[in-house]
Amino acid sequence: MPKQKYYAVWAGRTPGIFENWEECKKSVEGFVWAQYKSFASHEECKVALRRSSSDYIGNTQKSTEPTPSDIKKYGTPIQKSISVDGAWNTVTGWCEYQWVMTDTEEKIFSGWPYADGTNNIVEFLGIIHALRYCQENNLDLPIYTDSQTAISWVKAKNARTKQPRTQANIELFLLVDQAVLWLKKNEIKNPILKWETKIWGEIKADFGRK
Repeated sequence: MPKQKYYAVWAGRTPGIFENWEECKKSVEGFVWAQYKSFASHEECKVALRRSSSDYIGNTQKSTEPTPSDIKKYGTPIQKSISVDGAWNTVTGWCEYQWVMTDTEEKIFSGWPYADGTNNIVEFLGIIHALRYCQENNLDLPIYTDSQTAISWVKAKNARTKQPRTQANIELFLLVDQAVLWLKKNEIKNPILKWETKIWGEIKADFGRK
């Protein structure tokens, strides 16, 4: 039997990860400037989608293994910290987030799924929730996320999502609006750091749904 392929779609009708060509085809066929590539595993797709499509498309081989210079540059993560992660179902649109203590992997918060969202939205909400927790408990812990987009939203104090507001995601966007309002009223004192998956493996708050 042929080996299963997984497809990472950066630009298409529905960006995300697809487990077969037929589903991927629905997203990219006839879509102007579609950007997608097949990989041998779901994990490789997840790593690829965190990077630019230009790092993969047009290259016959792109190593995801850390180089010695990568290891030297990024070192090791700060253990006394909080790790945040979001999960998004590319088929149903349901999303959720959770966060843990990095050193012990003790789960501090795990929310229920929200309808009609995106991974970036829940990554953003996870960071804000962790910031509020640190403020309320007088903690100066760094906060890790593997979403560069979510970090940029926090810095801009605005959730720059293109996800349309619908009847289904009213609850989710209420949280987004509250998060933005909190950002604008409060000073961010905790470092918000990028988790380097390529070097360190999956972030400690990862949902493990591979």
